[in-house]
Amino acid sequence: MTGTTPAHRPGAGGSDSPDGGGRTDRRPLGVPDLCLVALVGATGSGKSTFAARHFKPTEVLSSDFCRGLVSDDENDQSASGDAFDVLHYIAGKRLAAGRRTVVDATNVQHEARAELVRLAREHDVLPVAIVLDVPEEVCARRNAARADRAGLPRRVIQRHQRELRRSLRQLEREGFRKVHVLKGVEQIEAAELVTERRFNDLRHLTGPFDIVGDIHGCRSELETLLGRLGYDIERDALGRPVDARHPQGRTAVFVGDLVDRGPDSPGVLRLVMGMVAAGHALCVPGNHENKLGRYLKGRKVQHSHGLAETVAQLEREDEAFRSAVGAFIEGLVSHYVLDGGALVVCHAGLPEKYHGRTSGRVRSFALYGDTTGETDAFGLPVRYPWAEEYRGRAAVVYGHTPAPRASWLNNTICLDTGCVFGGRMTALRWPERELVDVPAERVWYEPAKPLASEAPGGADGRPLDLADVAGRRVVETRHMGRVAVKEENAAAALEVMSRFAADPRLLPYLPPTMAPCATSKEDGYLEHPAEAFAAYRADGVREVVCEEKHMGSRAVVLVCRDEAVARERFGAAEGVSGAVYTRTGRPFFDDPAVTEQVLKSVREAVEGAGLWEELAAPAPTAAPAPTAAAASGSSGSGHWLLLDAELLPWSLKAAGLLRGQYAAVGAASGAAFPGALDALEAAAARGVEVPDLLARQRERAADAAAFTEAYRRYCWPVDGLEGVRLAPFQILAAPGRNLAAVPHDEQLAWLDRLVEHDGTGLLRRTGRLVVDTEDEASVAAGIWWWLDLTAAGGEGMVVKPLGALVRKGDGRLVQPGVKCRGREYLRIIYGPEYTRPENLERLRVRHLGHKRSLALREYALGLEALDRLADGEPLWRVHEAVFAVLALESEPVDPRL
Repeated sequence: MTGTTPAHRPGAGGSDSPDGGGRTDRRPLGVPDLCLVALVGATGSGKSTFAARHFKPTEVLSSDFCRGLVSDDENDQSASGDAFDVLHYIAGKRLAAGRRTVVDATNVQHEARAELVRLAREHDVLPVAIVLDVPEEVCARRNAARADRAGLPRRVIQRHQRELRRSLRQLEREGFRKVHVLKGVEQIEAAELVTERRFNDLRHLTGPFDIVGDIHGCRSELETLLGRLGYDIERDALGRPVDARHPQGRTAVFVGDLVDRGPDSPGVLRLVMGMVAAGHALCVPGNHENKLGRYLKGRKVQHSHGLAETVAQLEREDEAFRSAVGAFIEGLVSHYVLDGGALVVCHAGLPEKYHGRTSGRVRSFALYGDTTGETDAFGLPVRYPWAEEYRGRAAVVYGHTPAPRASWLNNTICLDTGCVFGGRMTALRWPERELVDVPAERVWYEPAKPLASEAPGGADGRPLDLADVAGRRVVETRHMGRVAVKEENAAAALEVMSRFAADPRLLPYLPPTMAPCATSKEDGYLEHPAEAFAAYRADGVREVVCEEKHMGSRAVVLVCRDEAVARERFGAAEGVSGAVYTRTGRPFFDDPAVTEQVLKSVREAVEGAGLWEELAAPAPTAAPAPTAAAASGSSGSGHWLLLDAELLPWSLKAAGLLRGQYAAVGAASGAAFPGALDALEAAAARGVEVPDLLARQRERAADAAAFTEAYRRYCWPVDGLEGVRLAPFQILAAPGRNLAAVPHDEQLAWLDRLVEHDGTGLLRRTGRLVVDTEDEASVAAGIWWWLDLTAAGGEGMVVKPLGALVRKGDGRLVQPGVKCRGREYLRIIYGPEYTRPENLERLRVRHLGHKRSLALREYALGLEALDRLADGEPLWRVHEAVFAVLALESEPVDPRL
């Protein structure tokens, strides 16, 4: 992609065509899909016409147009300085966004071009020059035909022509990686622009891939690893491996450092080169290949860090093989962007701003990484921990820095697990995100220092950074598109998260708020099931499940099979096997020992019900089972479950609310009404006419008593876990699976088995009834079920689409559930006297739109968090959605809804 178009190289003998005959056959001009194009030519040479013909209007930045922007006169040369400031600013923004940009200006002066080359290098894109070399007479004639340039002095065109002639021989030296020179009007008219894909842009290749870490001459271990991955190895007549093909069409990708230190670098090269040539593999260069390539070119390099061994091994090969190795290394591309942009493979890692870019700086980082300028105790450079700061959406897979094990950190993973040093050779299966590794056959090369992670990896990595949550946020969700979080709400959530939340590594999900059913018009009722059934029927949902609403506190339970799983998958501290937390992310129990008791009971029930294996994602059958699984949470990484539940009694967590808000009302009414009633009754006995007042006060006293009875039935004393009940109503996630979309009848069947195998009495079953919203008898049965439930003291029920994740005909999400609370329970919420006709009439004016919107947005964010958790995405990505749920809880909404 470098160099001048061959037929138009400056000083090439004056020929306008390859055969020197002056033909003007239509010929392609290759221009990269991401680059900065400088059109070079005198005024009147046709640059604007050329740009309009070959580029999109949005790609072209005209100096004349920018001059008009700042001065209202495109020919006002005194405004040129400001005009080019505007042009360069816009060009920089476009290049930063990855957009090809064309600068339509004369660009015949070295200083003007130098600024464009600087801009291209700043954004790591190729600068390209397209020269329109048109005779002076043609330029003069065209300018004379334009009213705004009819008076342009001839000397201006002549000066441009002189500067153009001086420029032709130095464009490449100035830094332009491609130079196309079009001489004369006919060649310009015959030009055909061809957009070239960057060499590193392989987004059209979607895999599946098997990405192999640093090999360092360990040919035998490479063969073993390829065999475990399912590849069939082809050998030549001497028995040497020369190709490997996967029967299911998978593609191997090598992250570089094929050579040095190990016993058979030529064997590794022969196999990898054969796979690449056959189209069965891709390969990026490592720093060791880069050094070997310079040696093969005859450059002076130090024979250190294993190069001496490779040179000695290559001396036993013939010249043809050594030449092929040199050509292979010369053709390697610094990094590849694969799978629609979701995957980047390079040798030493790559920040997001360099993905798909082309410059010496990008290549250097991809080969060597970056250092802090310091050296460690072993005299080796300290690597800059770029992965700790990485927040890109593409997974970056790399090697270069050996570590004891491969683990995910912020959507990056290093696959160099030190095989040549006696460690392991590791591969990542993509998109499965599964690790497969094989042990080294021996220590082939003594390491300069013990293998150790230089930066926290996997679950040890930083889950969130202030930059991830501060300010206004927009979170992309799969089920609802973009969900915005206001800056002030993010600040409130940050206060809660930083001061009160549980360990964020154990907070993979926060449950959404729930909207109530539409306001009822039934006499004496504010909420009634008929409205819930009618609303779902209108949304096209025929079957709904009515679930008993337990009057307790919402609890999310993360239970791992053992402490090792909690530590490996979630980075839990010693002695921690999961978490029990509130819907705002606070630990439910102050005493960690009590939390562990709850988790132990749940764990034993899960074990007894056989749910660990049943709910985990099925192991892939495309290849042998991996020896080690990704710490990202794909199948095989250890068993865990995430449950949504209600923890009873209500008083367990709401004791402060009970004392300060509800008990105070009950105590006041208990103290006031007996005396008032006694006085009124005494007055009536004396013949005073107070029957209406007495009747009204008796009603008020009865309402107050009903209020006290309403909240007391949800409170009882507990001693440790004695008296505590946990009512799970949904299993949210398991390794590799988001279970939130599983139909509720299947969910409840799992949970019934869980309760059945609970030997501690902690777990409580959730009652349910399936209702057909289009069947009047079924709807009536659902209403009677609710009436019986609430008459017995129950809070009410939650009505949900049986199919869980459901959409309307227009594609919008249906409410995942609406609560329908009982008449007496609502007395706690709206006050003792809310059932009086005049109060009910006023309370029926409820504005539910915002609450429903909030419930849907939080639901979509919760699903997104679970999807990211199941996909094994890094913790910061999961927490981005979790934090947004917490932030939305700060939006002002009637708390009674």
